[in-house]
Amino acid sequence: MTCTKESPPGRIRAGILLGLVLACLCLTVIPASPAAAHAVVVATTPQRDDVVGYAPREVVITFSEPVAPVPGRVQVLAPDGRRINLGEPEVRGAALRIRVRVPDRPLGTYLVSYRVISADSHPVAGSFVYSAGAPSSAPPQPGRDDASPGSLLVPAAKYVGYLGLVAAVGPTLLAVTMWPRRLSRRGALVVAWTGLGLVAAATAATWVGQAAEAVGVPVGDLSPADLRAVGTGTVAVVYAVRLGLVGVAATLLPAVVRGTAGRPRARALAVVGLAASVTWPLAGHPVAAPLPPVSIALVTVHLAAVTVWLGGLLTLTAFLLRRTHPRVLARILPAWSRCATLAVCWLVVTGLGQAAIELGRPSALLGSAYGRLLCAKAALLAAVLAVAAWQRRLVRRRVAATRPRWVAGAAGVELAATAVVLALTAVLVQTPPGRNAGTEAARVAREGVARSLSTDLLTVQFDVYPAQAGAVNSLHAYVYTPTAKPLPVVEWTVTAALPAAGVEPMAVPVDTPEPHHASAEMRFPVPGEWTVRITARISDVDQSTVTATVPVR
Repeated sequence: MTCTKESPPGRIRAGILLGLVLACLCLTVIPASPAAAHAVVVATTPQRDDVVGYAPREVVITFSEPVAPVPGRVQVLAPDGRRINLGEPEVRGAALRIRVRVPDRPLGTYLVSYRVISADSHPVAGSFVYSAGAPSSAPPQPGRDDASPGSLLVPAAKYVGYLGLVAAVGPTLLAVTMWPRRLSRRGALVVAWTGLGLVAAATAATWVGQAAEAVGVPVGDLSPADLRAVGTGTVAVVYAVRLGLVGVAATLLPAVVRGTAGRPRARALAVVGLAASVTWPLAGHPVAAPLPPVSIALVTVHLAAVTVWLGGLLTLTAFLLRRTHPRVLARILPAWSRCATLAVCWLVVTGLGQAAIELGRPSALLGSAYGRLLCAKAALLAAVLAVAAWQRRLVRRRVAATRPRWVAGAAGVELAATAVVLALTAVLVQTPPGRNAGTEAARVAREGVARSLSTDLLTVQFDVYPAQAGAVNSLHAYVYTPTAKPLPVVEWTVTAALPAAGVEPMAVPVDTPEPHHASAEMRFPVPGEWTVRITARISDVDQSTVTATVPVR
């Protein structure tokens, strides 16, 4: 995107019309069932929170897109807290398959925890439980914390990268197109070089932050092996290419900004800048969008329009408004106004197209964190554009050249507000797109209470249904050996008490339809946290007692 003092109004109108056509085309190619990005779990086998009658030998987690497991960060814990997954998990498309062994004590609740890298480079961590026979009184706990210590570093680094782009593009653009001949360019070159340095530093920091998120350790505890968790993927190649392009731009920049470079070098720098802009969508949500080429193109143009607009505005405010003769300023400001108008039009058009793709459906605008952040960004951007429109009116009335302080004041407001917009953008690109809202695997809804309680001698699994006060509740209890074999019971004793209300233990009559199975009818007169105690005597001298709290509503 180039801007010259001779840009005719007809060319501006043609650019705006082309942008509107592009927006219409984007809206027509969005599929009815959008693909996912920022992977979420859409199904699990066994189902989340489900109770199955056996100990599965495989756990399958199906995501909304292909994922890569982080080594050592996928595990299945048995009811006794021991790790039972065998080898490394296997990825088949979007399904993560985990082979598990049957533990010595298979009855109770199992915990599955995972950390994977989604196709758009974001680490995704989570956990769920399932139970064999009946849930344990307390599910097993993972041995390591699944927090994301790098979660603050990544958006901060992306924000610094955006600022670097603005600082690098603005002085370079104005130096090539409309810089006054007698005005020193040394300050502009320093700002542009600083911008490239910020981009390089932000890229390296993003790499480190994503490595910390991927392996789930603080940044200070990262090892070379941890860095390779991010360094061996496609995103690492994108970051390396970006750093290489920054190095090439740094060698071309001085002559271009000073005005001593010929057109071939200036054009080469423009190509390098455009190629570097493409690396941002290649390391984000667009690569996992329903139509990746369209999303990548939209984000690239959007980013270029932002940097042209804000970079030019920053350079104009810092170097030209107060140092340029009014007659020269009278020629520069109209040219800049036309350039900024074109950039803003492309900014709005591409932003609307990408928002439609990432939201997927209108309800996600307010029904997802991504949509709400997008609304906040759009509202703030609308206020900025209102200020920009007033500034353009000053330029068209030729007031700006004689009263540059007015333009400088308006530009200051624009820059301050857009700094917040860039911060929201840095958070937005780390937030799962709105089209993913509501796609997570649903939990299994169950009425009543089920528990699995173990002693050194046996395991008791029981359920109370529907666990309601005043209703007839059915109790079923089963006794197993530690290896999950049915264990006959000689005598059952079941009591229920409500200590908080002063209700002493009440004996519950028990039937025995099977040697290891007891059933009974229970009535809870009032709601509360009832204490159910079950004693199973399995011989003349051996018996065990388990106690559980049953919430009755």
